[in-house]
Amino acid sequence: MNLQEYKTVLGKGEDSIEIKKSEFIGYVSHCDTEEEAIAFIDEIRKLNRQATHNCYAYIIGENKLTQRYSDDGEPQGTAGIPILEVLKKEDLTNLCVVVTRYYGGVKLGASGLIRAYSKGAVIAIESVDNVWMKNYNKVQVDVDYTLLGKVDNFILTNEYFEIKREYTDIVSILLYISIDEYKEFENQIIEMTSANANIVVLEKLLLASKNRKIIGV
Repeated sequence: MNLQEYKTVLGKGEDSIEIKKSEFIGYVSHCDTEEEAIAFIDEIRKLNRQATHNCYAYIIGENKLTQRYSDDGEPQGTAGIPILEVLKKEDLTNLCVVVTRYYGGVKLGASGLIRAYSKGAVIAIESVDNVWMKNYNKVQVDVDYTLLGKVDNFILTNEYFEIKREYTDIVSILLYISIDEYKEFENQIIEMTSANANIVVLEKLLLASKNRKIIGV
């Protein structure tokens, strides 16, 4: 059975923007649990003790069941909800965004605050890789040395992600193959080796993927 796929961010990032003399700093972090999100918020608060506001939103869980936000003293509905709406619009989960404001002396008004905190969330998210956690098979292919050239060419041409290989009396190659591509991969290996390769799916797992490329591994 396939695991639940979802879109998220990798690692941590930050960016800043000045709007009418106020500095808005957007921070983002990948978080797998609500505890990790709360810890990240505390980290940013400690980093910005002199800030006027540290507003945040986070979404946790493949089904996005945990959603929290805070205006941190800004007028109700002008900071936390706009940040949360950016996360929802981008279809992201398992992340936390904190937008810190250093007040510059010019009031923005409700609509201006909404735009500013939304922009702070956007630049934070754009500072890191946005990826899909997609289903992959960890596959072992055992092949004779006489067939290795064909198999290697096939792997390189299709840019499959090779983990490692071992050379004994045969060659054992470990790869990550996406669920969507696995059946075609298996059929091609069987055909080019005249069914003389042994193919075993060792496990199913979720891996970060962007433009068909596995990243963060």
